[in-house]
Amino acid sequence: MKEKKYIFVFGGVISGLGKGIVASSLGYLLKSLGMKVTIQKLDPYLNVDPGTMNPYQHGEVFVLDDGAETDLDLGHYERFIDESLTKHNTTSSGRVYWDVLEKERKGDYLGQTIQVIPHITDEIKRRIKSVNKLNKFDIVITEVGGTVGDIEGQPFYEAIRQLILEVGKRNSLVIHTTLLPFIDAAGEIKTKPTQHSVMTLREIGLAPDILVCRTEHNHHLTNKLKKKLALFCNVEASHVFESPDVDTIYEIPLVLYNQNFDKTVIDILGITNNRQHTQIDYLEDAIKTYKSPKHEVTIAMCGKYNSLHDAYKSILEAFIHSGIFNDAKINIKWVDTELLEKNMDFENSFNGVDGILIPGGFGDRGIEGKIMSAQYSRENNIPFLGICLGMQCAVIEFARNICNMKNANSTEFNQDTNYPVIDLMYSQKGIKDKGATMRLGKYSCNLSKDSNAYNAYKKNNINERHRHRYEFNNKYRRQLEKSGLSISGINKKLDLVEIVEYKDHNWFVGVQFHPELKSRIVEVHPLFKDFIAATIKYKS
Repeated sequence: MKEKKYIFVFGGVISGLGKGIVASSLGYLLKSLGMKVTIQKLDPYLNVDPGTMNPYQHGEVFVLDDGAETDLDLGHYERFIDESLTKHNTTSSGRVYWDVLEKERKGDYLGQTIQVIPHITDEIKRRIKSVNKLNKFDIVITEVGGTVGDIEGQPFYEAIRQLILEVGKRNSLVIHTTLLPFIDAAGEIKTKPTQHSVMTLREIGLAPDILVCRTEHNHHLTNKLKKKLALFCNVEASHVFESPDVDTIYEIPLVLYNQNFDKTVIDILGITNNRQHTQIDYLEDAIKTYKSPKHEVTIAMCGKYNSLHDAYKSILEAFIHSGIFNDAKINIKWVDTELLEKNMDFENSFNGVDGILIPGGFGDRGIEGKIMSAQYSRENNIPFLGICLGMQCAVIEFARNICNMKNANSTEFNQDTNYPVIDLMYSQKGIKDKGATMRLGKYSCNLSKDSNAYNAYKKNNINERHRHRYEFNNKYRRQLEKSGLSISGINKKLDLVEIVEYKDHNWFVGVQFHPELKSRIVEVHPLFKDFIAATIKYKS
């Protein structure tokens, strides 16, 4: 493909419609046809990145190999298109303004008056193009966060309007995702919100080529509604598609494929393609397994953001991938570790549980409940996976209850502990800024052969993603190992403990990294695969 193609995905009416899933699903379909695809996200908020944002407001922070802290939509992109993205695949208004103002301070603009047009819009265009600087990709899909009409999003839409003129309309495509609400009192689906949203888009000089309409509760898009939307939104009726409620987001590529969505995109962009899909059968089989699995297990998720499941989005998706691989339905039992600290009701909290997972997190809220959860798993031989802070809780618990290190702790929670088995890395001491100052991104790890970790990965060296400040304190390493804690993964370059295990147990693994960030629908993460296999074995 000589000319590179640009696809822009916008949202209208309300946020949270699944623009990211539409963009990811299109990426999956185009990649299934043998095309080289990447996806990027433009976020209009003024934060430089989501690294310091509250999970209750923004869901989880998704970390890339290069250490970029990004929006959870980048997790969807990676899980669908099975590509590792970089910092070039994400930007925010904050980052754009920051970079422009830094250039202004350096004198790069030679005394010009800095304005939204052309300086901000030029920087946005540069960032959209930078994702494909080396011309590795045939198609760049760009999702714009928020909703058309938001004040902070206007520079992005203006930049895209300019870019479409520069690359040519034959090389660009605008997909607009909207909501078709069903009004119970009227007994019908209403198209007016979509019409108004498209009207707003056209006022800023952009026109949709394709509409993807979100429907709910089996109130589906009819041919009559398609024709009405086509007439009022100035698109062809065959370019109006439906994104209905589904059991899992991994059905959306199939739903769109069955409506000839990818064929329409290819036709509009004038792409000549003679290849057949290579990943449709795989996805259809995966969905069949997801809907009618042989096994069923329950995992206790011991966290503190239990009311907002998006804070653990990648873990929940990794459960779907590993459940499909193991032909199992995974039920989640949300255990509030703050409450557990107060009521000490382990029997009810862990009744019927086949595995325990302690996820990552920051701060001391609910920490003793997490440490107790690790203890309950170890003493009752329940399969355990501790991620980041979860691994640290397992180490603290082991130090206290097996090594008799009274009140052992992490210096994150108790600066004065006599046994700081978890402590700040030396390089982290003295750092006061919160943004992008942790151990972030991909680090290598050497595995011990006689371990659950090696059995899972089946190789000596692995690379995994990190996001933390505190580490296993090597001062206590020999003492903990002597008491039965197995150190099965080491970063040799930094001499840091990456994986701990408890051998005298069904399956007990704690990892300093975040394995969930590298699990994909076409390639389940080895640790999640084996963790779920262990829970099935435990239950049986």
